[in-house]
Formats: sequence, structure tokens, C-alpha cells
Amino acid sequence: MDFLFTEEQTMLRDSVARYLDKTYDFDARQALLRSEAPYSKAAWSQFAELGVLALPFPEDVGGLGGSVADLVPVAEVFGAHLTVEPWAFVLTLAGGALTAASNHTAARKHLADLISGTSIGAFAYDEHRGIATPAQIAMTATPSGDGFVLNGEKRLVFGAAEAGFMVVAARTAGQAGDAQGLVLLLVDPRASGITMTPFRTQDGRSAAHVRFDKVSVAGADVLAKDAHDLIVKLIFDAILVLAAEAVGALGALLRITGAYATTRKQFGVAIGTFQTVAHRLADMKIAHAKAYASLMYSTALAEAGRLTARDVSVLKAQVGKMGRSIAEAAVQTHGGVGMTDELSVGHYLKRVLAFEAMFGAPDYHFRKIGSSAA
Repeated sequence: MDFLFTEEQTMLRDSVARYLDKTYDFDARQALLRSEAPYSKAAWSQFAELGVLALPFPEDVGGLGGSVADLVPVAEVFGAHLTVEPWAFVLTLAGGALTAASNHTAARKHLADLISGTSIGAFAYDEHRGIATPAQIAMTATPSGDGFVLNGEKRLVFGAAEAGFMVVAARTAGQAGDAQGLVLLLVDPRASGITMTPFRTQDGRSAAHVRFDKVSVAGADVLAKDAHDLIVKLIFDAILVLAAEAVGALGALLRITGAYATTRKQFGVAIGTFQTVAHRLADMKIAHAKAYASLMYSTALAEAGRLTARDVSVLKAQVGKMGRSIAEAAVQTHGGVGMTDELSVGHYLKRVLAFEAMFGAPDYHFRKIGSSAA
């Protein structure tokens, strides 16, 4: 396995970094959040122009024929800049579901729109359980004529209020806990019976809770039947890319905190010379090295087609645990100012904690690792 990025991956990462360095610094991000816009449409168009939105999709629909592993290098850059655009969720979850249904006419059209940057998609999966276990889906898709009727609620659907289409995971048979009976359905977010409650997450992203009350879906809009394994794969891809974002955020925190410790003075000397602070910085570097190594190993496994459920749990648990320790140490080093909105450190902490909570907290994944070893 190769643990280095390819020349093409490095070139794209550097192009994205140059664009974000010029247009998406912390002050620009704060102005975007104050504007109440869900995300930057200009940035989204630029992502499309750079090829980021086409990266993991097949060439026959206008994509670049890459894989989820190709998203990891750019994800680090996005994480370092704390971008609020829902690109990771759109590409890995909604876009991944469309790719799996590549013979579906509507799916191909939505993929083309997604790649061009003219539309985004949302993936409605979570039902407030906060774990990466599709079998726990309880929302019903009751057969009706040649289609289905959806009833239930989905939580934390990123980009839902802005989406041109929505991929919904629901249950046609069985009950929560059964792996069988799951489907993925293509749904119009503006369909009758859908109620959205939009909000901005603590780390700045746009999301919504979505209520489905007798929502009719045509049989032709089924993207996948017996969809349990597909949903698992989509979640694994999302975890990998979001972990790369988190590692990018951790790298930025390490640089910011190191620079602060060498310039902030107390008693006439830089605080980085104090033994306690020096040891804390050393611990942060070690924790970052562990998180980065886990990410690179998992990416290499994904590229080789050898990424297992246990590997994903190791990555999620390791990056989540190391991330919290680094982010909290960064805030402690900065002192009270580290928790203010005017400084980026507290915002990085929020992003890291958001990653920790998504698709299962570290303790949940550590238990999965333990049970797999039994």
C-alpha cells in the first residue's frame, strides 16, 4: 500500500489551498456566518470549476473517475479553513447513493447537476440515534400502489433546505434492528407532506430536521432495494472524508497554538518555555501524529479496497479521541480568549467535537472494536 498522495492529488489539494487562502480566511468565514447564508455559492462554484465536485464520480456522467480516497487530500485543506459548505455530505452520501444507481435516469441527471455545481443533494439517514448502524432505521416506507408512502422524521440532514433532491433511507419491512427491508428513495424536498426545521449547527454548517407526513414516492424513484450494505458503505466513505477534515483542523490548531506559545509572553518570557506548556504542546504533536497516521493508513486501505468495518471504527475512535485532546489543549493554552468568537481556536474546537459526535462517538466505536476482537 502507498501512504503518499499522488502528484495529481497533491496538485488539486494545492489548488484548493491557494483559493481558500485568498478568499476563505477566518474573517471571511465569520462574515459568511453573520450573513446567514447557508454557505458560499461563490466557493461552491469554484469547487466545481476546480473539479472537486466531479472527483469521485464516473466519467460517463461527467465525473473524473476518482474514488473516495481522492477526496482525502482536499478534505484536509477544507478542515484547516473550517469551510461550512456541505461538500463532504453531498459527495459521499447523496452523490454516492446516486452513483450506486447509475442506471437510474433521474439519478444520472442529478449527478450531472451536482458535478456542475448547479444543485446539491441531501442524505436523510439519522433518526437521532447518532450511530453508524443502518439496521436501527425505523422510518417507514409503506407500499402503496406502485410506490410508497413515507412517515417519520430524519434528524441533522445537512444541506436539506438548499437541496435540489433528497436521498431518504427508510424501511419497507421489519422493524428497527433488522438489516433487511431497507430502501433508498429519491425524494423531492418540496414534496407535499415534507416539513423542514432548518438550523445552523454549532460548527457553522447548514442542516435541518425533516418531517415526513404521508409523503408519496413513486416506485420509479427507488434507488436501491435491500440497501443495508450500501448505506453502510456510504457511511464508511463519509467517515473517512470527515476524518480527513478533522485531521486538517487539528493540524491548523497545532500550528496556531505553537505560534501563540512562542509569541505570548508572561513574566517577560514566551509561555512556550514553561515546562507545563511545552509538555502540552509535545502531547498535542504526538496526538496529531497518531490521528494523521490512522487517516493515512485507512485511506490506503480504502484505495486498495480493503477497508473493513473494524478499520473504520479504529479511525473514527482514534481521530475523535485525539481530536478532543488536541482541541481542548489548544483552548487551555490560549486561556479565556480561546473560547471567544473572535478567535478561531474555539471554532476549531466546535468542528472537532461535531466530528466526534457524528456517526458514533469514540466510546461506541471502541466497543465495536472490542466486540469484533472477542
